[in-house]
Amino acid sequence: MLSTPILLDYQSSTPCIEDVVISMAPYWSEIFSNPSSKSNLAGINASAILEASREKIQECLFLQKKKVIFTSGATESNNLALLGCARNYYKETEKYGHIITLKTEHKAVLEPLNKLRKEGFNVTEIRPEKDGLVSEEKFISCIKDDTFLVSIMMANNEIGVIQPIENISKICKSRGITFHSDFAQCLGYVELKDLLSNVNMITMSSHKIYGPKGIGLLLIDEEINLEPLIVGGGQEYGLRSGTLPLPLVVGFAKAIEIAVLNQKKNAEKLLFYRNNLLEGLLENNSGLLINGSIKKRLPHNLNLTVLDLNGAKFHKLLKSKIICSSGSACSNGEPSHVLLAIGRSFKEAESSIRLSIGLSTSSKDIQQAIQILTNTIKLLR
Repeated sequence: MLSTPILLDYQSSTPCIEDVVISMAPYWSEIFSNPSSKSNLAGINASAILEASREKIQECLFLQKKKVIFTSGATESNNLALLGCARNYYKETEKYGHIITLKTEHKAVLEPLNKLRKEGFNVTEIRPEKDGLVSEEKFISCIKDDTFLVSIMMANNEIGVIQPIENISKICKSRGITFHSDFAQCLGYVELKDLLSNVNMITMSSHKIYGPKGIGLLLIDEEINLEPLIVGGGQEYGLRSGTLPLPLVVGFAKAIEIAVLNQKKNAEKLLFYRNNLLEGLLENNSGLLINGSIKKRLPHNLNLTVLDLNGAKFHKLLKSKIICSSGSACSNGEPSHVLLAIGRSFKEAESSIRLSIGLSTSSKDIQQAIQILTNTIKLLR
């Protein structure tokens, strides 16, 4: 019996690494002034630190002609991007236009779009192919004369598949459509330099890349106008009012710097362990289905359906041994809408598991996980 369960749920969240914690330390109690207060030297100093963090992010991500808007996290960023863009479109045109997304998007995209549907906008949810990837032909066929917004995440939070973002962005650009993409799961794990300039609005999250929780950002092209969701003091270009948590901003900027610097090395390590995990499970077990493309995929993600067993009992037995997930961290235990969308049955979705590897995962962890999963599958069968 393991004294502590093996952690294989790093896509839900990651721990703050030491350098990030150290970078935030002075801003909790020493340099604590409000960066929005410009009437005294302490506030001016805090404001300068805030802007320096913003500039560091722009430099690390090679951003050109994009505003960096700090938010409370990816959910708020997605809401601001989608609701803000659509409501501004109606404000300027007095028309309810057409929006395209995928059925496999995170709920932080699908729920705002559902709200917009109720307001009068027309929303198309494309069902991806069985490998989880969107068909470019199907995507093009869904575009209408009044399509003004597309939201397709780069890397899926459950099955890890990486969508053809570059091609989608080219299609959108050629037709004058604003393109938003949730990048929360891919920063630090895949090369982004050439993609960031092609997407009009990009969501990122700190706690997915070993930074603090409670801070995220939305990158938008300078010419894009959004209706703010939160009004008040006019912070963040008037798009997101409220006093920003300076320690979290500094920590997020540091986490981005480290993630970008070590991206290639970390991706190789994570891929090595992910492949070892997959090979070990396939060698020792029959009836395993890989959910989503294994080639166009995040290096640290593995999502499997285990056939011929009771999904509820499977997860119950694993709970004390492996920290993993049956779907999104925000799914409240319901069968994954992502797996259902790519053709898995209700029963298959219930007996699926997402294993996500982290920077502190060891070879011992992988071997123990293979043994635990194999023993549990054999027991239930």
